[in-house]
Amino acid sequence: MALEIAEITMILKEHHLLKQIVNNVKGDHQKITGVKYDSRHAVANDLFFCKGNFKPDYLKVAQDKGATVYIAEQQFEEVPMMCGIIVTDVTKAMALIGAAFYDYPQNDLFIIAFTGTKGKTTSAYFTHHILKTISENKAALFSTIDRITGPKPEQEFKSDLTTPESLNLFHDMREAVNNGMHSLVMEVSSQAYLRNRVYGLHYDVGVFLNITPDHIGRNEHPTFENYLHCKMQLMVNSDVCVINAQTAHLEEIYQAARATTDPEKIYLFKQANAKINRAVPIDVVFYNDRDDLRLTEIEVKAVSPRAKALKIDGRYDLSMPGDYNQSNATSALIAAGLAGATYDQAHNLLTKMKVPGRMESVVSKNHGVIYVDYAHNYASMNALLSFLKSQYPKGRMIVVVGSPGDKGISRRKGFGEALTAHADVAILTTDDPGFEEPSAIIDVIDSYIDHTKVQVEKVIDRYSAIKRAISISRPEDVVVLAAKGEDPYQKVRGVDTPWPTDMKVAKEVLKGLA
Repeated sequence: MALEIAEITMILKEHHLLKQIVNNVKGDHQKITGVKYDSRHAVANDLFFCKGNFKPDYLKVAQDKGATVYIAEQQFEEVPMMCGIIVTDVTKAMALIGAAFYDYPQNDLFIIAFTGTKGKTTSAYFTHHILKTISENKAALFSTIDRITGPKPEQEFKSDLTTPESLNLFHDMREAVNNGMHSLVMEVSSQAYLRNRVYGLHYDVGVFLNITPDHIGRNEHPTFENYLHCKMQLMVNSDVCVINAQTAHLEEIYQAARATTDPEKIYLFKQANAKINRAVPIDVVFYNDRDDLRLTEIEVKAVSPRAKALKIDGRYDLSMPGDYNQSNATSALIAAGLAGATYDQAHNLLTKMKVPGRMESVVSKNHGVIYVDYAHNYASMNALLSFLKSQYPKGRMIVVVGSPGDKGISRRKGFGEALTAHADVAILTTDDPGFEEPSAIIDVIDSYIDHTKVQVEKVIDRYSAIKRAISISRPEDVVVLAAKGEDPYQKVRGVDTPWPTDMKVAKEVLKGLA
């Protein structure tokens, strides 16, 4: 793959991003054969993007490794022999040039994208499992947990971001196409729009699940309004929109969809008998026929003619309990239906479907049931604990949780409120503290807990906290290890420190206690 300087500048001019070109001594037909934003990976004839917390030394390293062109928001005199393309926004430029360099792989994929404060990963896994099965393994997945670009084991790897940086995103899309994938199911985070990782990308189907305050604070969204705005961009950039009508801010979300989408291509769904804040045309409803830890059964019913045409009506058994997972499954069934999956093909595909780090459990003889779940904000934590409380009314609810540093500041209050509402014992611990002190984060969470209702312990070391929770639990109790799910590392002062995962620690502790 290669691009000429003339092609790059033409794209940038079309999007009104180009300011000037400097040191273009080799002319407009100079070719670049690689695109990079990390100087450690630069090679000969690369185009290097100067983005993020950038230092001129990074550009010098890239030049020494053979990069010949850079794109930045300012000229760098330190590299007089490199052609410089100066733009108004380097992250937008990177997304556009990345798509062009990898020859627009999105055009060869049917892309279904999910956004929402909670449920993105579960909904994406449900959808991917259906499409993968009915297409003979020709569906790719870009999720918080895994990235799957092909059918072979070596084409599946752990994700570093919910939505990758734009160059990585288009690189992996190209890999998926080259590996024979026909569709792609992906999560789109609010940060992806805030940081322009998906700038210019269009989706065949965009699904809006829900929104509650999250990701607001330093290094993230400055306000809830900005968070909502970024989330709604998925609706603006999708050919077909699917919206959970039970979400907060339905009016704004629905109007964002209508701004660029024919109302006939907007599908709304909700739980039967659920009241919503706006009179909107509902297309699909789902009924909760049974919901316990052994089996969740829902009935999906199309209401509008266009929804009936999808042929997804019928009863479905789900492997993952909880009313929030019924909603996630319904969104997945509609999305998969829009990709061509019918009830006859999909009705038995979700019975054994598991999502790594979501509602994973291990039963012990003397220490109750231990659950590992990625619940990482008030909405997901409240939903999880409320459901488990209904299933285990006789035992105590013992919860191990922390909150990340440098981001998601509002989560700390949310955790305190959810623990007050549902927990009997809270063991506060470390979770990706970043550059903050874990003890300070713990103290903030603790300040929002009602100590007359919840017994609180503070154990900074996460392994020790999990061991403490399991050790004090009795056979009828429930232990919840929250917020990290399958995460294999702890982010500590800029370093991804290996972590064996909460479930592995739990099993190791149980083995030791036995």
